[in-house]
Amino acid sequence: MDRKAAEKRIKELHNLLNQYNYEYHVLDNPSVPDAEYDRLMNELIEIEQRFPDLVVPESPSQRVGGEALSAFEKVEHESPMLSLANAFSEEDLRDFDRRVRQAIGEDYAYVCELKIDGLAVSLRYEDGLFVLGATRGDGTVGENITANLKTIRSIPLRLNEEVTFEVRGEAFMPRKSFEQLNKLREEKGEMLFANPRNAAAGSLRQLDPRIAASRHLDIFLYGIGNTRNLAVATHSESLELLSRLGLKVNKEWKKCRNIDEVIAYIESWTEKRPSLPYDIDGIVVKVDSLEQQEQLSRTAKSPRWAIAYKFPAEEVVTQLTDIELSVGRTGVVTPTAKLIPVQVAGTTVQRASLHNEDLIREKDIMIGDWVVVKKAGDIIPEVVHVLTERRTGEETVFHMPKHCPECGSDLVRLEGEVALRCINPKCPAQMRESLIHFVSRNAMNIEGLGEKVIGQLFLHGLIKDAADIYFLKKEELLKLERMGEKSVNNLLEAIEKSKSNSMEKLLFGLGIRHVGERAAKILSEHYGTLDDLMKATDEELQLIPEIGEKMSDAIVTYFGSEEVKQLIDELKAAGVNMTYRGPRPSSQTDVESIFAGKTIVLTGKLEKLTRGEAKEKIEMLGGNVTGSVSKKTDLVIAGEDAGSKLAKAQELGIDIWDEEEFLEQLEH
Repeated sequence: MDRKAAEKRIKELHNLLNQYNYEYHVLDNPSVPDAEYDRLMNELIEIEQRFPDLVVPESPSQRVGGEALSAFEKVEHESPMLSLANAFSEEDLRDFDRRVRQAIGEDYAYVCELKIDGLAVSLRYEDGLFVLGATRGDGTVGENITANLKTIRSIPLRLNEEVTFEVRGEAFMPRKSFEQLNKLREEKGEMLFANPRNAAAGSLRQLDPRIAASRHLDIFLYGIGNTRNLAVATHSESLELLSRLGLKVNKEWKKCRNIDEVIAYIESWTEKRPSLPYDIDGIVVKVDSLEQQEQLSRTAKSPRWAIAYKFPAEEVVTQLTDIELSVGRTGVVTPTAKLIPVQVAGTTVQRASLHNEDLIREKDIMIGDWVVVKKAGDIIPEVVHVLTERRTGEETVFHMPKHCPECGSDLVRLEGEVALRCINPKCPAQMRESLIHFVSRNAMNIEGLGEKVIGQLFLHGLIKDAADIYFLKKEELLKLERMGEKSVNNLLEAIEKSKSNSMEKLLFGLGIRHVGERAAKILSEHYGTLDDLMKATDEELQLIPEIGEKMSDAIVTYFGSEEVKQLIDELKAAGVNMTYRGPRPSSQTDVESIFAGKTIVLTGKLEKLTRGEAKEKIEMLGGNVTGSVSKKTDLVIAGEDAGSKLAKAQELGIDIWDEEEFLEQLEH
């Protein structure tokens, strides 16, 4: 076979194998026996081995998993992968429906979908080719698991059309695959996976794709990251589009005209749930119209146009052997039940939340009681009630202490709160927990400064607040247990690196009540510097979308503290950056006029900016970044190795800039 014949046959085999794969893994209706598929795959592999330069990333032969990775790269999602608010009862669902009606009126519909119990992932396609797959991560940044996702045979490596977009889905392990995996692990004497969800997540986070390939995972796709350039007006139309493109969509979704139909759908699947070959933990309810979704908007954490109904929790009986106390970074003293280990909702539970003293009294909980514990999905286990009929008389009443278990200070109950608090700002427990939060990955991200090291630093009196971290000396750290020269050098390097973090990382790390990651980013974008934020009033803060009364009050109170002002001054003296380093809305109309209202496509590799950074800068200046070139495109910014998009732009006569010209225009 010569090269020309090989090229032709490879194309034929791609088409045949993709078709047979789609029939088997998506339609569940194979037209040929497995032996025929295997024969064609072997033929393809044989030809590719003879002509290795003809192997392309979308070849069906590339699903088996390549070389192991040393680490996962970070990936920024084109639009945030938000988590959903939860509903646990019919009342919660009707409250959600009432809020929808109040916002958009009476003319609307819902789409209900099974909530697959797996791992949320994002797939990026460019011109119809699967180029990138990532975990949800924190919703903004995930991990690149492309090689592992390619091993899932229901994910097409090439779509039926040359579409460029980001699609979201849930990767999962079917029950049959889970049973086979645990049986194999048991035979090998290995620890068993607690449930299919954990097994799926563990499989997709393996650095060796061959392990993921052996686990027989599957996926359902349920949404598109940005539908702006697609001819769809509703969520139901987007599901139909995904199916037409060759992506696997769960067929059990249903369009409902009102909340009564939604509740009937949920009741039906509550009964039918055990008959499915995969796990579901609830039903997702979404407003169908994309325009109405936009109108309803979202909170800092979740969209207002969707809600996840969670199935009733699983309950088990076990014995409560003790009650432990912990002090959080806000000073709240929380009691936790210690239990005889028991399996519930697919995991081993040894502790359960008791929340506060009032709940312990209300439920008449005593140490030594036999109790009913419930857990649903990721919800923290809790004690439902006590089996008082099983009491022997040896149980003991639990009393909350009057003094902090860490520092001995008086505990207080603030007006309007049920929790007991330690209000000593020097309480070691609060300081430790605050510092653990400050150095965490989503805050200042100081690698090597974990819980144990912080404990040691406290014990030796080397740190008392966040600023002290930046004045640590090498000779002090070398005296700590298990801290050799290499570890200390790496830690000091990580501390130094964290000084240059953008303002939102510092703001989140300070641990202000009610200020999460997204709020920290919004505030940083708005004010630009910590000094300007510290001057803000309650009224000014509440003018910012997504900043409510509780949050504004907490911010003003926090920065009004003399201790906090002193801490900020110490951090400044240490050289910690206090400025937002991302793109901010510009007031320069001459700059805005270059990009405002224009449709722009980024293609190829940029040297000085990531695509995400370039996209943010354009959108901040009023431009609209899309993934595909069309007659509506105003401008293409082309980096190195720009391919078909650049060629199409040239063919259509669209303006084309290189990165240098783009950067020059940004500076004008």
